[in-house]
Amino acid sequence: MALMFRLESSNGLSEKQMGDAGYHCYAPDWLGFGFSSKPQPGYGFPYTEEAYHEEFDKLLSELCIDSPFFLVTQGFLVGSYGLTWALKNPNRISKLVIFNSPLTTSASIPNLFWQLRFPLLGEFTCQTPIIAERFVEGGSPYVLKDEKADVYRLPYLSSSGPGFSLLEATRKATFKDLTSRIASGFSSGRWDIPILVAWGISDKYLRQLEAETFQKNNISTITVDMLEGVGHMPQEDWPEKVVDSLKRFMK
Repeated sequence: MALMFRLESSNGLSEKQMGDAGYHCYAPDWLGFGFSSKPQPGYGFPYTEEAYHEEFDKLLSELCIDSPFFLVTQGFLVGSYGLTWALKNPNRISKLVIFNSPLTTSASIPNLFWQLRFPLLGEFTCQTPIIAERFVEGGSPYVLKDEKADVYRLPYLSSSGPGFSLLEATRKATFKDLTSRIASGFSSGRWDIPILVAWGISDKYLRQLEAETFQKNNISTITVDMLEGVGHMPQEDWPEKVVDSLKRFMK
């Protein structure tokens, strides 16, 4: 059983290929993103770390997942919330996989998130229809094909909801506090469940040193797999390499 915890839809190939290999995979779009519902900020969903943790607990209950499972996380914001959920619930996880994500307090934050935090500029930026696909391309050595770009673009073309959800989630996030808790929580003596850090070395947002430093803090538990020709979103850039890395670690 593998559960994917990242911001929103990718091309789905990694999940399909893992399914073909015999794993049950769930890769939901989280509230406010992708093709899930977009509650208006301030009405029904607060877009905080705690709220996403609660939604994840509800999902596990709905799927009747009681035994430990493989948790796979990637990226900023909701991906980081997946890691802090893991720190609260280590008994529910058999193995943890982390694709390119901020893991130390020295992690750089992409300009997009700083722009969203500024009044007026944030409101304008979040309504750019191509904001998601440009973020994907900005961290990758590749340009998305039109059919792949549509997966990210369509929700933002359909309504203003996804943009305002992203705006609210970004403004509620405490990036430095998140990375501090992640770095310390997975360090030696505090975490002993196997972790794979599968890292796209062509990531333009996060340096390779991020993964290496994270591993040094718990060398006996953390394995690093450097993926060549892959950027910030390995599952988008090269699904086959992602699946090979996952299968080696999970067997």
